[in-house]
Amino acid sequence: MRSSLPKVLQPLAGKPLLAHVIDISRQIGADDVCIVYGFGGEAVQERFADPAIRWALQAEQLGTGHAVQQAMPETPVENRVLILAGDVPLLMAPTLAKLLEETPQDEMAVLTVDMDDPSGYGRIVRENGSVHRIVEQKDANDAEKALKEINTGVILCPGDKLKKWLANLGNDNAQGEYYLTDVIAMAVADGVTVHGIKGDSSAEVMGINDKKQLAEAERALQARLVDELMAQGVGFADPARVDIRGKLTCGNDVFIDINAVFEGDVTLGDGAHIESNNLIRDSQIGPGTVVHSNCHIESSSTGKNCEIGPFARMRPGAQLANNVKIGNFVEIKKSTVADGSKVNHLTYIGDTEIGKGVNVGAGTITCNYDGANKYKTRIGDGAFIGSGVELVAPVDIGENATIGAGATITKEAPANELTIARAKQMTVRGWKRPVKKGD
Repeated sequence: MRSSLPKVLQPLAGKPLLAHVIDISRQIGADDVCIVYGFGGEAVQERFADPAIRWALQAEQLGTGHAVQQAMPETPVENRVLILAGDVPLLMAPTLAKLLEETPQDEMAVLTVDMDDPSGYGRIVRENGSVHRIVEQKDANDAEKALKEINTGVILCPGDKLKKWLANLGNDNAQGEYYLTDVIAMAVADGVTVHGIKGDSSAEVMGINDKKQLAEAERALQARLVDELMAQGVGFADPARVDIRGKLTCGNDVFIDINAVFEGDVTLGDGAHIESNNLIRDSQIGPGTVVHSNCHIESSSTGKNCEIGPFARMRPGAQLANNVKIGNFVEIKKSTVADGSKVNHLTYIGDTEIGKGVNVGAGTITCNYDGANKYKTRIGDGAFIGSGVELVAPVDIGENATIGAGATITKEAPANELTIARAKQMTVRGWKRPVKKGD
């Protein structure tokens, strides 16, 4: 991968390759998940600090068969063993469920797929419909290289038989490695039927070996996720120009424009409209809400029929009620904004409670940080905050109070009154603007 990050930790749709494989194993009900690790194993173990995962070290890289050998000592013999690759992240639960359901308990199965160009993959050699053996590319003759059905690396075996076969593996091949695929011939020799169960898509079983393949897998997975959402009725301006890096849940009549990125757990309510170039992370967008272009929303929520942006930022803890408007170049952080309030332009609101029907003028700032501690600003229902105002927390603005433009407010502003705090205006007669000195 030409990276300091181990391959299985490379990100795909917002989570490591290996996370996709672990997730799919749990979706199909695996009761024992063992990860065989080698290079970069400490970083992998740190990333997946899960007591339910069993770890097996492959200290020497002696092939796939050798890798599986490391996992087997603590694997219960009565288990069926499903072998997955940490760099094959696009497998789907229905495919693996089919493999399990169509294979009798004491028999073996290999997941295969037909490929127009099978170069580099092990070929499936069948006899009487069953898999007879798998031959690797470097060991294949011309007739075998012409076969289109390939081994995906996904193998299902009875645990007791697999332990015996692995113990008898040799490395007399072009690579000098212990091939897991050699257990196929051993199974056939023992009279065990080996089922070759074909998957529907080569994209589902693609492996990741470089950044190009990682990018191809990203697009394949994004296409799958968008297809699922479109089947639920979600509209997209261009399905190819959306990225979902987590879980996106949508209501009815949702529309998503181009270059929208969704990270973590995001919910879009009925009729939500997401315009172009937005990043939304771990947030809930309420029904009927419009997010205009070029907004950044993180760990925030909105009620119904809100309007956000363009060029707005909602930082963690921003909570909008219903019919709230957050305009261009407005930043909201750890604040609540009640029904019908408007913060339209060029404003920072932090650690603030804004009541109902409040209007906050352009250029207003809540001064919530003194360099060491954060303080709260409270703005009562119906207040009107003029343009260019500084609210120095902690401070309370009463209900229906009006704050004159350009004011710096450091004390409580009473309800139903106009509060103005400005320095005296003065003109300095005869003052000359500085000019640049010559060389």
